Amino acid sequence: MTGPRYTPLRDRHEALGAAFTDFGGWMMPVRYSSDLAEHHAVRQAAGLFDISHMAEFDVEGADAAAFLDYALAGRVSAMAVGKAKYSLVLAESGGIVDDVIVYRLGEHRYLVIANAGNREAVARALTARVADYRGADTGRDVSVEDVSDAFALIAVQGPAARGILEALDDIADLDRPLSELPYYAAAQGRFRQWPLLVARTGYTGEDGFELLVPAEAAGDLWDALLSAGEPHGLVPAGLAARDTLRLEAGMPLYGHELSLDIVPAQAGLGRVVAADKEDFVGRTGLDTVDAGDAPVLVGLVGEGRRAGRAGYEVFDGDERVGEITSGALSPTLGHPIAMAFVAPAAAVPGTPLTIDVRGTRLPVTVAALPFYRRAH
Repeated sequence: MTGPRYTPLRDRHEALGAAFTDFGGWMMPVRYSSDLAEHHAVRQAAGLFDISHMAEFDVEGADAAAFLDYALAGRVSAMAVGKAKYSLVLAESGGIVDDVIVYRLGEHRYLVIANAGNREAVARALTARVADYRGADTGRDVSVEDVSDAFALIAVQGPAARGILEALDDIADLDRPLSELPYYAAAQGRFRQWPLLVARTGYTGEDGFELLVPAEAAGDLWDALLSAGEPHGLVPAGLAARDTLRLEAGMPLYGHELSLDIVPAQAGLGRVVAADKEDFVGRTGLDTVDAGDAPVLVGLVGEGRRAGRAGYEVFDGDERVGEITSGALSPTLGHPIAMAFVAPAAAVPGTPLTIDVRGTRLPVTVAALPFYRRAH
């Protein structure tokens, strides 16, 4: 049995006094100061996150685009070089193996970033699918390589994020300036002597960037970002703040809102599936599953200070109609919010429901997601 894993930034986190928690087998910083302070820093200035526990896969070859169209739910081949796309790895049943972001780094080169806890599942799926895709046709040119251990991933999120990166002289030779980099796009350049990918993506609902560098460069990049960000209010932020930020932004978390037992339409991700593709893994399952009466994901808003948590039951009158998957007292909005799977009849925005919070029924109202949307 192997012990917990640490990212290349362990010494930086320990020096900053971080408290750690186990997340998918990784010991990750859960907070450095306080959950609320880190949350508000991201909404008002910027936060620095170590997300090096996430998994990266290189997909290359002349047939890489066609392969990813087969292996993933979305139509990756339609994406221009330099763009990014949210997609899903589906099981044959139509259930969700993982949600991923795909970056097109070249005409025939892609980077797939998956969740840390699903690294092995995604690796197995892509390996099996590339074998199926090739089949007996040895002329198909595509390879898949798990490069997770070779790279570190650091996120700068918040309204000051762009200014912080632009103040960092060590970032150079980007193939387009950050000011011209749209949301869900990436630029390639270098950090000092190392190759660097800067993606305008994130998981907080704020403007921000995710920076991929070789693992040996992680410490230097972390230090440089902290130094450049200090005048802008940048603070290191842990998983606790990341969770309340993503909940306010209505972003699903695997193991909570996504799982093998959930099909995309239930989680509000039907638009992610390119149903007009001729074939892709999971299509047969989606074509045969009857999700008409299956629970669907909704937002719930309450009053006061007591929030529902994952696993708490949801009621319509005396009838149990669902279960909360994520919930918290929103630091930004100041009232309880939650995501829950409920029966379709109870899913209409504005529907009054109740949640059971440790034996007490509290009123909530069904609300559209996201709960929070940034102004720009």
